[in-house]
Amino acid sequence: MAEYSKSADAIAKLTEEQFYVTQHSGTERPGTGEYLYNKEPGLYVDIVSGEPLFVSSDKYDSHCGWPSFTKPVEPAHVKELTDRTHGMIRTEVRSSHGDSHLGHVFPDGPQDRGGLRYCINSASLRFVPLAEMEDQGYGDYIDQVEDA
Repeated sequence: MAEYSKSADAIAKLTEEQFYVTQHSGTERPGTGEYLYNKEPGLYVDIVSGEPLFVSSDKYDSHCGWPSFTKPVEPAHVKELTDRTHGMIRTEVRSSHGDSHLGHVFPDGPQDRGGLRYCINSASLRFVPLAEMEDQGYGDYIDQVEDA
């Protein structure tokens, strides 16, 4: 079983935007994220801890301006917290081990796939292409990607 954690070294490697989003609960501008239009098969992991978060087969275009997913690949790697900022009540999504702010989850996703929309900042993620998943230690998730 892999160990995932937040480290000073990982934090030091973040870009300014990645740091702002993951460590200060920021949000990247809509339509600007690196993975918004990514259609490659693979796995999305926390940019800080490397913990597996979402697979490409659960990604869909919600037209909201951020990458959207129907569910986390490992529910235990995603925690949900009440967010009362900006005069709203929303559900914030954070990585469990890295404690990175990922985005928010909303109940307006595809009904036939569970009804949830995990609206996630690209700046919180690192994409691992299917062809590299085994070599990078994520082989256990290949079957979930290939089921797309």
